[in-house]
Amino acid sequence: MSGWVRISVGLAVVLAGAALLFGCGGNSSTNSNPGQQFIPPPMLGLTSFVTGLNAPIGFEAPNDGTNRIFIIEQPGTIRIIEYQVPTAGSNQADPTSERPMLVVDQPYDNHNGGQLAFGLDGFLYIAFGDGGSVGDPQGNGQNTNTLLAKILRIGVDPPFAAGKQYAIPPDNPFVNGGGLREIWAYGLRNPWRFSFDRATGLLFAGDVGQDSWEEVDIITKGGNFGWNVMEGANCYPPSVTSCNMTGLVLPIAVYGHNPAGGDAIIGGFVYHGSAIAGLAGTYVFGDLSSGHVWGLKQDATGSWRMTLVLTHGLTVSSFGQDSAGELYLVDYGNGAVLRLRAGP
Repeated sequence: MSGWVRISVGLAVVLAGAALLFGCGGNSSTNSNPGQQFIPPPMLGLTSFVTGLNAPIGFEAPNDGTNRIFIIEQPGTIRIIEYQVPTAGSNQADPTSERPMLVVDQPYDNHNGGQLAFGLDGFLYIAFGDGGSVGDPQGNGQNTNTLLAKILRIGVDPPFAAGKQYAIPPDNPFVNGGGLREIWAYGLRNPWRFSFDRATGLLFAGDVGQDSWEEVDIITKGGNFGWNVMEGANCYPPSVTSCNMTGLVLPIAVYGHNPAGGDAIIGGFVYHGSAIAGLAGTYVFGDLSSGHVWGLKQDATGSWRMTLVLTHGLTVSSFGQDSAGELYLVDYGNGAVLRLRAGP
């Protein structure tokens, strides 16, 4: 692993094009980094509303030829906002072009979710946590009439749905009733990071656990991933010895809250680069607390096998992937972006 570029606080990183890095973090700015060199000033400064933990936590730029970016901000409520980049190829977004698309009240100051990404279908997927506190006291995980504890799927181009600043895809699972039409999947506690496998289109998410377990899920249309009936593959709370798992989608991998595991999963990407041949087709993810990085791959029997790839004492807060399929991670403690490479 080698140091690549430093940012003040690494909370999210997206790599687009051949060599263009975008990072956003607690310094309340979004930086672009063409040619793998740090270039000030930031692409977009957002210091006017940011205090304490409230900061941009997610960022995405569509690969459709349009000059715009999308950001998740969390100043008490969670906002999905579109900004225009006036000049093609420019590294500067126009802060006055702000277009709020979606605003969701956040009852507590944790479990915000924080990822947004365009799928291979061109729609924008957005992760929201359960609203915070302990154990999902408002029952948002199993409530399909709230956007919290969900992964959403929306369109960013007109025609927009009535009274909305976004479109509703006609094949969303609740478009004809049974829940809010924006919902793609539910029963998630805090899906801090998710990503699409660029080869298969599978949507992998790391869902942060409560007391005992962290989990990796493959997110499916209409899937109920169990929170707060379950944590990981076990009933929740831990004192409950049995629960109704009918219709719940189990994780493909879990690890415990212990030194060999951690207690805050950070979802990553399926590796499609050439620098580390042994990781080809492997889902790479980590843990904020332990600093461990693992690989997860399906074997010939269909079982998912989890192996330790790296343990380096890092505070891993996010991953990124470039156009060549190479992977990068953000070390929150040092404000550094690091590139994964083969060891000696």
